[in-house]
Amino acid sequence: MLEKYLNNRFLILYFTPFITGLLTVLSFQPFNITLINFLILPIIFSLTVYINKKSKSTFRKKPHKKNLFIFGIFFGFSFYLSGISWIANSLTFDENFKILIPFAIILIPLLLGLFTGFTILLIGPFLSYNFSSIFIFSGAMAFSDFLRAKLLTGFPWNLWAYSLSWSPEILQILNLIGLFAFNLIVVTIFTLPAIFLFNINRLKKFFFFIFVSVLILGLYIYGSYEINKNKNFLNSINKKINVKIISPNFKLEYGLNINQIKNRLNKLIRYSEANFDKKTLFIWPEGVFSGYNYKEILIFKDLIYKNFGKNHYIIFGINKLEEKTNLFYNSLLLVNNEMKIIHQYNKQKLVPFGEFLPFESLLNKFGLKKITEGHGSFKKGSKNNNVKINELNILPLICYEVIFTQFIQSSDVDTNLIVNISEDGWFGNSIGPDQHSAKAIFRAIEKGSFFLRSANKGISAIIDNKGVFIKQLNRNEAGSIEFEVPLIESKNSKNDLIFFVLLITYLLIFRFYKKKKNAKQ
Repeated sequence: MLEKYLNNRFLILYFTPFITGLLTVLSFQPFNITLINFLILPIIFSLTVYINKKSKSTFRKKPHKKNLFIFGIFFGFSFYLSGISWIANSLTFDENFKILIPFAIILIPLLLGLFTGFTILLIGPFLSYNFSSIFIFSGAMAFSDFLRAKLLTGFPWNLWAYSLSWSPEILQILNLIGLFAFNLIVVTIFTLPAIFLFNINRLKKFFFFIFVSVLILGLYIYGSYEINKNKNFLNSINKKINVKIISPNFKLEYGLNINQIKNRLNKLIRYSEANFDKKTLFIWPEGVFSGYNYKEILIFKDLIYKNFGKNHYIIFGINKLEEKTNLFYNSLLLVNNEMKIIHQYNKQKLVPFGEFLPFESLLNKFGLKKITEGHGSFKKGSKNNNVKINELNILPLICYEVIFTQFIQSSDVDTNLIVNISEDGWFGNSIGPDQHSAKAIFRAIEKGSFFLRSANKGISAIIDNKGVFIKQLNRNEAGSIEFEVPLIESKNSKNDLIFFVLLITYLLIFRFYKKKKNAKQ
């Protein structure tokens, strides 16, 4: 029965990788069935070896390498099809874009699946059922994730490492080695159960099982120690700032009139409940003024002045017009109670089609524009200056900039807070908000700073410097959370050097065992 299945080209090259790719979504938020990856990656590894071998006999009707590419791209396609299906929801807010939903569901996962397709194509011919092949397979898969994060605008969504977002203990090593090195180790651990298919004695298989178990346990013990030690450390910090994060749960709407904007502002003020005797930083989410720019809402500055004091500051997201260039930015502003801008940060990682339209002059002729309100594309911000006021040194991140570890790596060494504002209404009732907020845990640990997140219709949270949630508001929950946040000196973020050192080490191990095998022959 099994042999019949293994000799069925359709089941091996198309059906199996497609189903296993779909199942990977269960390992990420909100499901967190991480154990499934210990089955999925060994299956992909083992079938890659099998296809490479059988393509010269059972599957010989098709070119050898083409089989590997088909297998890889079907796995990659279904991986992204299930993992980023929320993209389709963002196209439902504009009638002109609804026609693109089938293309978004198919084309985007297909393009991203090319990373996996080419990876399997390139390494497939070199794999065998041996331990050194696990190194080259894991290294190649992790390098594919690295390239996906860097090429073009980059899209490092749902790296394998993110399937461990539920365990801040295991994640503590992130601060020592960085995201991509950790992702490489995670892929390796997930793939190791493939050794049970190797032609080696049971003792060696048992040894590898014990090795993986001890490694995971070791990471957990180290992380638990760091988290417990950090609790005592935080209690010793005297320099703190009172922070209040607002989640208004506004409906995502276009074309609001000025009275509706005023009603929104009144709701934000009500949730803020400003105490004039208490120095406080208020954080409102992105998109609360739906399509209006900063100059247009200045008519409400008296309303702000009446409800906030001189020792209050507000962070919020809004469109900002630069009058000299007549260009719009998606901006994060820090203002005082007179609505004067203390600091402005312009978003650097704009969402294709969401915030800017590629080939805009051409596509405008077909009636297309960016998905967010307004016709023209936003201008990309030039650099990531920290927001600095008094003792605060804040790394600002707007919406999906939180998925890019490069902002953490290049941030000011004196950063003592990370603030992320987001409009998660674009995700609707999909798994998007859960996956989005999970990335904040990683950024907090990497930088070693408290992470403050305000998300409309998403998960708003106060996360400590070890990635532990202190307080949170769940999706579609309106209200505020308040906390005296310790201002601690962040640790220098790791660059990608350790990742490449590990990658080269993996390659050398593979080459060593290959030469050793050839010498025996």
